[in-house]
Amino acid sequence: MKKLWISLLCAGSLLSLTACQSQPSTSENTSQNETTSTPETSSIENNGKILIAYFTMPETDGTDMSSSASRVINNDELMGATEYVARVIQDNTGGDLFQIETEQTYPGTHDPLVDQAADEQDENARPALKTTIDNLDDYDVIFLGYPNWWGDVPMPLYTFLEAYDFSDKTIIPFNTHGGSRFSSTISTIEELQPNATVIEDGLTISRNDVADAESEIVDWVESLGL
Repeated sequence: MKKLWISLLCAGSLLSLTACQSQPSTSENTSQNETTSTPETSSIENNGKILIAYFTMPETDGTDMSSSASRVINNDELMGATEYVARVIQDNTGGDLFQIETEQTYPGTHDPLVDQAADEQDENARPALKTTIDNLDDYDVIFLGYPNWWGDVPMPLYTFLEAYDFSDKTIIPFNTHGGSRFSSTISTIEELQPNATVIEDGLTISRNDVADAESEIVDWVESLGL
């Protein structure tokens, strides 16, 4: 079983695992503060609608909210860290929200979730999805959100990206992490969607900063020139 990393930059959130030089952890539940990365692109061509697709996995056990930010409580509503970022993007773009959900239920506690994510990665699994996009042709721009799990996108993202053709669309990645930022996930998205335009400098936020990152997210969205 893979262990949670313990380096200064890689103390990690379960939904934000990554690849500093020690082994990452697996959830939106990591540690270490990280700043966001703003795309250099000043404007993105957008003649259609905007979709914000995201995978999130909030931990639901009794973890102290002050030290575990794989989840955010906003207006008394519990949500995953990645979901919170997605909602702020939606509020500031008017795009449509789409949650990537699996048929299987993931554990809500940290250690079992870490273990399952590691096992899925070892098995190169493709978890079945229970949500589908029926009108993909309507969208020109796809914001794609996910936690960093073990230095990669969660395996349900592989299922999702292999199920749809994003040719000629623009994919704008955003993620939550525990110190490893994007790792190699941008390259993974480019490989799975070679005919899409993938913005390489997306938005990456430490799980420790998500709850207070609204203004940063808004500034980043405005910088895209949509």
